[in-house]
Amino acid sequence: MSYLVGKIVLDVVAGAPNNGMGEDNVARVKQLRVGRNVHPYVSAQAFRRWLRDSLPASEPVSPVVRSGSGRKQQAYTQGRPDLYFDDDLFGYMVAVKGDKTKTCQRDTVLATGTFVSVAPRRPELDFGTMSRGFAAGENPVLHSHEFYSAELAGDVLVDLPRIGVFEIDGAGLKIALPEPAAEQARANGAEPVTFRGCSALRLGIVERRRRAALLLRTLTTVRGGAKRSLHYGDRTPAMILLAPMKGGINPFTRVLGVRADQVRFDAEVLRAEIEAWADELDGQVLLGWAPGFLGDQRSQVRSELNDLIADGRLLLDHPRVLLGALAEQIERGDRDAWFEDPKE
Repeated sequence: MSYLVGKIVLDVVAGAPNNGMGEDNVARVKQLRVGRNVHPYVSAQAFRRWLRDSLPASEPVSPVVRSGSGRKQQAYTQGRPDLYFDDDLFGYMVAVKGDKTKTCQRDTVLATGTFVSVAPRRPELDFGTMSRGFAAGENPVLHSHEFYSAELAGDVLVDLPRIGVFEIDGAGLKIALPEPAAEQARANGAEPVTFRGCSALRLGIVERRRRAALLLRTLTTVRGGAKRSLHYGDRTPAMILLAPMKGGINPFTRVLGVRADQVRFDAEVLRAEIEAWADELDGQVLLGWAPGFLGDQRSQVRSELNDLIADGRLLLDHPRVLLGALAEQIERGDRDAWFEDPKE
């Protein structure tokens, strides 16, 4: 088995991709404070929404059910990971009081961290006016909003063996597919297996490969974000670091640092982690780096890590090229061992 672990970096230029709570007619971007420093961020929920919205139009997504009113409202997806890619990869919770045939839960297969600016960046305040159609002499309506430029980084993990595998027993809400959903999945070809101590149903390997490949391709084509009318910008990852690890450890969280107020990629940190975790790595480390991101650092890092590249332990290329090639390997069946947990 293998987990794909690593880091995704977004390059935000004069943008406001994820807004927080507004106040006094000012739209604030999400931000956190570390000491006296301000770090804008994009929440994991927002990025996952962008990713879901970036799926091909041909890929069906799980319909959302909304019920109740006021503070007692509920909203949840169908909870059918056998039918829908997003229920499988992103997880869900369906809690219908008194109805065990619908109550179920699935932990996420794709785990994403918060995308926080690596270097402190204080948002700027911009203002605009609305006066269109006002009579002569009337005062315009003023409104303000924040925006910023920053490199945002978040950790990522994909639990490959869990793609297309759904628990049907366990304690409490561990059940991912209650009856009669499980019965329908069996009728559609899902096979019974024992998975991590639970009875489960597993989709065929062709569909599991397809879903993993679709995730990788979609990661390189992310679009979305708030305020696109004023601050449109590229939201595809400028950098993606992914490595297949036999366990769920992510040792690559510290490859980015700050020097003289500028974000720096630390090649020696990456080298040290590759060597320290060599026995847990289950293939090449992939470093997708868009040309032009972080200036001339890309060519410097290539030079500093040339021996790892020559040995085949590290691949450095455009994110779309690297993940597209990995998706093709998965679809061909070259990486089927990554989908199998050790025999219990």
